[in-house]
Amino acid sequence: MRALTEIAPSRSVGGIVLMCAGIACLSVNDAIAKTLTDSYAPVQILFIRNAIALLPALLIAVSIGGKAALWSYRPMAHLVRGIIWTCAAIMFFLGLRHLGLAEATTLVFAAPIFIIALSSILLKEHVGWRRWLAAVVGFIGVLVVVRPGSATFQLVALFPVGTALFYALLMIGSRWVDPRESTWTVMLYLVGAGALISGILSPFYWVAIRPEDIWLFIWIALFGTAGMTLITQAFRFTSASVVAQFEYTGLLWATLLGWLFWRDVPDLTTFVGAGIIVISGLFIIFRERQLK
Repeated sequence: MRALTEIAPSRSVGGIVLMCAGIACLSVNDAIAKTLTDSYAPVQILFIRNAIALLPALLIAVSIGGKAALWSYRPMAHLVRGIIWTCAAIMFFLGLRHLGLAEATTLVFAAPIFIIALSSILLKEHVGWRRWLAAVVGFIGVLVVVRPGSATFQLVALFPVGTALFYALLMIGSRWVDPRESTWTVMLYLVGAGALISGILSPFYWVAIRPEDIWLFIWIALFGTAGMTLITQAFRFTSASVVAQFEYTGLLWATLLGWLFWRDVPDLTTFVGAGIIVISGLFIIFRERQLK
């Protein structure tokens, strides 16, 4: 018993560290993507990122999961999830083209609100009044950031909101994956499906890559793959209810990177809306942990 009490906290700390590192990598990935959206279509950025990341994802999956990681019992489920993920990424990149990094990231964190609604509608799961109330409060936070009807309202702010919706669908869609498949199989097929779908679409938007941008595409693939790998490992180290709340550290990174590279500082209203969204999301995580 004593050994278990000593190991459990260390695994929790390890999971938290991995989660924070993974979120930091994805934040850098987003910052590079924002830079590239000035010159390239989102679907082209997505294709090149996935194409470069496919080999590292394959090597990671095989080295950890063995040859079994290459096999899927439900390949169509991965294809559908790949379509959803491609839509989410394209909408996020479109939002990054016109919005500040912190503002776009804040709106994406509305995903738990949509997960609550979709799990009730699509999965027929029981959602108590506390989580529904938290979802409504979180949606109010989204409205505070977007500010519909005001002079500062931008229609492009709906792109990150759409990203949150598609991301929620992606999470709900994890139920379609065969439970016998490892997390590494899921990661590999998601990257592969994303590369396939964006590869089909990218010729319609393709522009020649400037030599000075090649390293940016390489970095976005490396940081994106590293981020997803670290986050996947974080969930393997400890429970989701422990590490999920540290996903919100992405707001700190987005604000810092936005200031460093674009001198972009969110206004007070955005900070207020972000606070409401974060509090709502943390309550949802806390409530789900209680129910489990």
